[in-house]
Amino acid sequence: MRVPPQTCLLVLLAMAAHQCAHAFVPHFASTKGAAPSVHTFIGPSSREGLLDATAAESKDQRRKGWTLMVALPTASVKTESAAVAPAAGNEPPKQKTTRVIMKFGGSSLANSERVDYVAKLIKSQIEKGFRPTVVCSAMGKTTNNLLNAGHFALEGNVYVDSLRTLHLTTAQELGMSNDTIASIEELLDELKNLLNGVSYLRELTPRTLDYLVSFGERLSVRIMAARLNQLGVPAQHFESWNLGLRTTSDFGKAEILPECYDTIKTAMKKLDGSMVAVVTGFIGHDPEGRITTLGRGGSDLTASTLGAAVPVDEIQVWKDVNGIMTANPRVVSNAIPVPFVSFEEASELAYFGAEILHPISMGPAMRFNIPVRVKNSYNPDHPGTVIWDDNDKTQLVTAITSKRHVDLVDIVSTWMLGQYGFLSRVFSIFEEQKISVDCVATSEVSISLTLDAKKHDDDAEGRLVKALSDVAAVTVHPNRAIVSLIANVARSSEVLSIVFDALKEAGIQVEMLSQGASKVNISLIVKDEDAERCTQILHDRFFYPNGAPPVEAQ
Repeated sequence: MRVPPQTCLLVLLAMAAHQCAHAFVPHFASTKGAAPSVHTFIGPSSREGLLDATAAESKDQRRKGWTLMVALPTASVKTESAAVAPAAGNEPPKQKTTRVIMKFGGSSLANSERVDYVAKLIKSQIEKGFRPTVVCSAMGKTTNNLLNAGHFALEGNVYVDSLRTLHLTTAQELGMSNDTIASIEELLDELKNLLNGVSYLRELTPRTLDYLVSFGERLSVRIMAARLNQLGVPAQHFESWNLGLRTTSDFGKAEILPECYDTIKTAMKKLDGSMVAVVTGFIGHDPEGRITTLGRGGSDLTASTLGAAVPVDEIQVWKDVNGIMTANPRVVSNAIPVPFVSFEEASELAYFGAEILHPISMGPAMRFNIPVRVKNSYNPDHPGTVIWDDNDKTQLVTAITSKRHVDLVDIVSTWMLGQYGFLSRVFSIFEEQKISVDCVATSEVSISLTLDAKKHDDDAEGRLVKALSDVAAVTVHPNRAIVSLIANVARSSEVLSIVFDALKEAGIQVEMLSQGASKVNISLIVKDEDAERCTQILHDRFFYPNGAPPVEAQ
């Protein structure tokens, strides 16, 4: 059978087009380890799309430690075969919507102007194809004001005027409906009644205190949901417990119960997909229906829990900086954003002073491997920092942080050399005194460690030293600082060579060295007065090895 010449020509043209596609369309590696494939971008991304495009552009830049501008991916990944036009009568495949949690803290919601800005930001993200669930903290300094109101009530004084003014003025300035204002007033009246009760009884239990501070988030979500509805975005506020979030009964520091994840998932599935759920952060219910709070980082923990339960493609924590920085910009003026860190690196950064997410708040996302992105609400087009299981270890140091005002304690055994039980006895004394340790270095007969002076009063430290003196000679060196390098510890010799060379030139003495069991952290103990200079010197040496550019040029 002979093939017509026209058919041969069409086949040759199709083969040529296929080769051109492979020549000009970039290949992106799959995050799941699959073979590379050709992609085009057509709409909002899935979790893999969100991360792959950023990774492809930034991986080489991280190695250089200088140019860290990363394009924010706004498209989903579509394979080459899917680009073929649909057969007649068939509808093209629908774009995949990216499910995200968007968490906003108190500073992002401080007044009517900020509430309006954030609501419009949420709307713009929806228009880009994202499907958000929003988690809100209390407005501005509301939580602190509620705590203060509780203490005043213990003295017989009930003050709610400033809280009433903030929330009602915000609602009125934004032209909210009478129904919304009535719901705010109802909560404020409930708050006043609670404070009157505290005033009468002269008693403020941990349970009542949790109930008291819950009003901040409950007021905040009502205002945010109302503003979204005004902008044409269907929204509904929810107390977190109405979506199934349950905690232990440890008031002030409750922990989320593992069994509530399935309950949350079921509840979220029942919600209208076109509606934005605006959920209270920081608070929950115990099994008996009593209000609890989650402690420090509680709103971030709420966001992480909801994101893990659904699960979403990404958890976004919106702050006022361009993600995680290579150092504290208030200390190091030429600090730059870090595009990627692992969960372990982020936890170490948070523990040793970086003002990002509390390590506990990242637990659910880490457990379920959900990416967390730290973004800037003042600069929403910046890609921020992705916290995920990132195995890129091409750079020596990811970031540098410091923890000021710590005490260095040297403990030297008075026991015979080689006597077992010394370490056990020393750390049992710390447990008895309920004092935690930051960094530790040990030998057969001595221990050096650091204590956070801000967490313990002088009496507690005095009792500790007295108890330790029964088994060891104890020397306390106050006014020290921990400078921590989040680094590739597999190359620790190379890292430390650069560190000690730089500090030798600067005349800064390292009094103790601790390499964390996490394998991502190397900590140096220096005098507190040298902490900022040490951080700046090491930052310049690792991130600007050819000389730091002037701040104005960045």
